[in-house]
Amino acid sequence: MSDKLNIGIIGAGRISRVHTPLLAQRVPRARVKKLCDLDLDKAHALGDPLGLPVCQDYREIIHDPEIDAVFILSSTNTHVPMALEAAKAGKHIFCEKPIDHDADEIRRVISAVEQAGVKFQVGFNRRFDRHFAQVKKSVDEGLVGEVQIIKITSRDPQAPPMSYVETSGGIFADMSIHDFDMVQFLSGAQVVEVSVLGACLINPAFAQAGDVDTCVISLRLDSGALAVIDNSRQAVYGYDQRLEVFGSKGCVTADNQRVDNTSFLNADTSTQEKPLWFFLERYADAFLYEDISFVDACLDDRPTLIGVKGGLTPILIADAAQKSCQAGGIPVRVASE
Repeated sequence: MSDKLNIGIIGAGRISRVHTPLLAQRVPRARVKKLCDLDLDKAHALGDPLGLPVCQDYREIIHDPEIDAVFILSSTNTHVPMALEAAKAGKHIFCEKPIDHDADEIRRVISAVEQAGVKFQVGFNRRFDRHFAQVKKSVDEGLVGEVQIIKITSRDPQAPPMSYVETSGGIFADMSIHDFDMVQFLSGAQVVEVSVLGACLINPAFAQAGDVDTCVISLRLDSGALAVIDNSRQAVYGYDQRLEVFGSKGCVTADNQRVDNTSFLNADTSTQEKPLWFFLERYADAFLYEDISFVDACLDDRPTLIGVKGGLTPILIADAAQKSCQAGGIPVRVASE
């Protein structure tokens, strides 16, 4: 393999508009060879300003002998067939989360990737956020002692349209899945039991899609530790992203990021900037670092930070969360991998 990783990108939608410019302009060891989307106009709109060739058939990327790795940034229902074909063709794979909503489909991908011996990274970008990474470092260094409680707040600034909700897989597979991954990442333990209280407090139409827009999730880990996640689809003040790890020796927290992190206080009032508006702003650096990490893992022949099996466990937790929510909050065991 050369000193650069030749990459083909599949998908020119919202998440591709994050990754593609980074890979084309800011990841030193990456070379984007081609961008693909069924909607050629969309592909040209993204690729032309970056000087990237575009195509309509993703197989042009998967079967291009000069391409070393593929970024699967298309809709979730396309991930599995594309990943299976890419693995068979010997391509390294970066796949946005979730790999699929069906655990058995993810197991098919795991088998194909292991058989092909290619690298695979799941797009859980929050692991690459420098603030959350510092929390993880503090835990690993024993500064908080034995982890006892993890608290995560994750709230979007505005609810998605119903057209998105109806195909998203539900709040647990679409939104909470990041938090499920973070609980296990920060704790180093496995979630074994979930209980959820959910409600439609923002848009009653969510219920018609079998979903909720507000939930509180309690998790029990195999280490004995507990975790609590609260999710909302609409925090009117911005993208609310906070977490805390409490243990036998102390506590470490990561607060919201703001355009200006200073605060002002006087005799009458105190002021502070609101959180950054959405994930594109809040996790801009994390997306860059995860792309660099994947490219380096491929070129240096080392494991990715979160491999293909890392895409299965959060979906199993999401399945248990959905069952608990539908049953009014009773605890549900997480299925084994």
